[in-house]
Amino acid sequence: MTSAIADLKPEGVWKYFAEISKIPRGSKNEAAISRYVLATAKSLGLAAKADAAGNVAAKKPASPGRENVRSVCLQGHMDMVCEKVIDKSHNFLKDPIELVRKDNIITANGTTLGADNGVAVATNLALMADKSVEHGPLEFLFTVDEETGLTGANNLQPGFVESRILLNLDSEEEWVLCVGCAGGKDTTANWRLERDPSPAKSVPVQIQVKGLRGGHSGIEIDKGCGNAIKILNRVFIELDGLGARLASINGGNKHNAIPRDANALLFVPGKNLEAARDAVERIGAKLKAENATVDPGLSISMTNLPGKKAGKVIGKSLQKRLLQTITAMPHGVVKMSPDLPGLVQTSTNLAIIQTSPKTIRIHTSQRSSVPSELDEMAYVVRTVFRMGGAEAETSNGYPSWKPDMDSEILKITKNAYVQLNGKEPEVKAVHAGLECGIIGEKYPGMDMVSFGPTLEGVHTPDERIYIDTVERFWNLLLRVLQSV
Repeated sequence: MTSAIADLKPEGVWKYFAEISKIPRGSKNEAAISRYVLATAKSLGLAAKADAAGNVAAKKPASPGRENVRSVCLQGHMDMVCEKVIDKSHNFLKDPIELVRKDNIITANGTTLGADNGVAVATNLALMADKSVEHGPLEFLFTVDEETGLTGANNLQPGFVESRILLNLDSEEEWVLCVGCAGGKDTTANWRLERDPSPAKSVPVQIQVKGLRGGHSGIEIDKGCGNAIKILNRVFIELDGLGARLASINGGNKHNAIPRDANALLFVPGKNLEAARDAVERIGAKLKAENATVDPGLSISMTNLPGKKAGKVIGKSLQKRLLQTITAMPHGVVKMSPDLPGLVQTSTNLAIIQTSPKTIRIHTSQRSSVPSELDEMAYVVRTVFRMGGAEAETSNGYPSWKPDMDSEILKITKNAYVQLNGKEPEVKAVHAGLECGIIGEKYPGMDMVSFGPTLEGVHTPDERIYIDTVERFWNLLLRVLQSV
């Protein structure tokens, strides 16, 4: 067992967490982790199966005397968001996650940790292996590709699981029982590249924005985090007035993360090079001041590229339309819930911009707990894109999970929490997307609640899990299973 978690409790959870941290499992790259989960279940003598999407389900018989208790399904997703600090050398297709212990925290060395949702995978494996736990019939559902499309949940077939009670282990605050979540859609735009030769006597430079905290585009969209694409666009607006021409622009990596880094290759008229440098310093100072509280690490730089040969730049008309589109594109909280204080009701995230040889592509994501507002927000984003001359489309998305405050499993979990902690948990909905909405549609009548240990910084290299909350989460899970 890795030294970072050698003495941690519950031992089984941390053992399996260390094991799966060795297995690359970015979204749409879950074949290896799917095989591992399936093989582990079968090695424990449990019935297990995989479907065409790569989801895995396993069954564990009830403890003696508990055979007539209703079956419970414990669910989490196998994939993780793959993000790293800009100067970290890490290949998410083959390199293991390096676990690091810092007092009461487990984090990773320069990458996302994968506790979202590796903690559910490890917990389920530990429960499958533990013969001392008292429980009724159990099913374990491990889904794929939750982070980029909820593909696994969307492809669940009738009968793949039979339970009508589901414990989703994908929440991130140990004192919270989650009973609802936002629905979401992705809206993308493409511009066909129009190219001109780089102007004569122009100097190639790179503008780089980095050091932002980023974060989960649902959970942290209300924190005021800086958006690297928006910030880079504001810098370029200053340089556009000095005749700078854009050759390429790239920023962000994941549709469900607020972009932390962005960069652009520009050609600046040689006579305006010093003025451009002064402009970057001037606007950079303003932007750093604006973001100082939330993003004190913001860095904006302009670097000459003396070895860069003259090449093609984006046509003037497209450059103008692109700048105007990014400027007009909404990002952040659109509306707070009037019914649940503190809950974001509707938001949109300007997530990714990519330049390829033939196109410029922008990816955004919209979330709302109100379906009509989700549709409206996606329409707004498409409209802005189309006014900027882009081809735009919106995905079908995933449904919200409507809270049921009379849920029986909620009452059982709430009572178990009070018994263990001597106080009431917080019961709420979240602005993130959980698979419960889809699972509830796939299996009508499913009674669901979501809970988990405390995670912070998910979808960023700052992701961390609090060690002491894992044991309390485990104890709550066991008490719930004993109480059904």
